[in-house]
Amino acid sequence: MASVDRERIAAAVSEILASIGEDPGREGLRNSPRRVAELYAELFGAVGDDPAAALGSAFSAPDGPDAGDQPVLIRDITFRSVCEHHLLPFEGVVHVAYLPNERIAGLGSVVAVVESAASRPQLQERLTDDIAEAVERGLDARGVLVVVDAKHGCVSARGPRQTRSTTLTLAARGSLAEPAARAEIVALIGGSQAATTAEGSAAR
Repeated sequence: MASVDRERIAAAVSEILASIGEDPGREGLRNSPRRVAELYAELFGAVGDDPAAALGSAFSAPDGPDAGDQPVLIRDITFRSVCEHHLLPFEGVVHVAYLPNERIAGLGSVVAVVESAASRPQLQERLTDDIAEAVERGLDARGVLVVVDAKHGCVSARGPRQTRSTTLTLAARGSLAEPAARAEIVALIGGSQAATTAEGSAAR
């Protein structure tokens, strides 16, 4: 867990408010620096952490002639992160699939990986890769596929202000990087436009 200097953040927020011509001491803003510091401690609490460590304990994969060929898919994991370019939020859903080798993770552990990877200044492309890499390394998985569909504050709040557009990224590893296997997983994710687009995306 990152050590967040709340006092330093609060002082910086006060300076920002003064820099835009506001009075940090007025009633409506008096507690804002402290509130922002608490928010940042939550948003960036995993800076420096290894997302793979969030997998915790793993379990032996089921035995059987076809057990190793059955992928595990967790769909619609909601997340929020902060874009490192403008420090504005982006949020959406993550779909994680992996083909076990000898170990499987608890479903909550996969969610914890997503939360760990997202709780730091991020780029969506890197977030997608970080999750895939953590699951592959942490479980020694034979294949991993991650799809992230997100809406970005820097797109909706500035410039052209595209309030409805989303960004889709895909990362694939091992056997799930093969086109046929990737297409099968994307079909399982569902019939949304995001999944349809991901099926045609090249693996990162």
